Amino acid sequence: MEQQLNIGNTKLTPDEYLDLFRKSKALLDGHFLLTSGKHSAQYMQCAQVLQYPERAAILAEGLALAFQDQGIETVIGPAMGGILVAHEVAKALGVRALFTERENGIMRLRRGFTLSPGERVLVVEDVITTGGSVREVLAVVQEFEAIPVGVGVLVDRTGGTVDFELPQSSIIQLNIQAYEAQECPLCAQGIPAIKPGSRKV
Repeated sequence: MEQQLNIGNTKLTPDEYLDLFRKSKALLDGHFLLTSGKHSAQYMQCAQVLQYPERAAILAEGLALAFQDQGIETVIGPAMGGILVAHEVAKALGVRALFTERENGIMRLRRGFTLSPGERVLVVEDVITTGGSVREVLAVVQEFEAIPVGVGVLVDRTGGTVDFELPQSSIIQLNIQAYEAQECPLCAQGIPAIKPGSRKV
């Protein structure tokens, strides 16, 4: 079946994409205490931009452009962050969307989802820091003997240092540094740290 592409003609610049995140308060600048205990001058929460369907569509269309000629049959992402991204990218490409979930700590396809041997699959995610979740999804795709043809992410926090040995694309590349508390330059300047989610920021 021929794909019915829903990709707009306008691809934004990286700065314009970044502006969408900032307008949505998905990218915050300040002094943040992360879950890891480290400190950072920036904090990214993609759910804040994805809550706006028109912005989610713009981001997904930009990501889909990089893979529109790859014969993709299915887009898949990990729960939770990859669910909306997979759905919107699949919509742009005119194909179906699936998501994986962890069951007893192991990433799997559930809810009756399945892949066919030889099926061409694009793996997507909202943010990558280490790439661990994406690698788990790739392993699921390979378990079904489907073909992973690429990896697409909205935000690559590694600045492009993670390599999945597949064609990969991101809307935004950031190199967000995290510091141990005793080495944090923001602490040294006396700037109070905020734990994201502890109050409105």
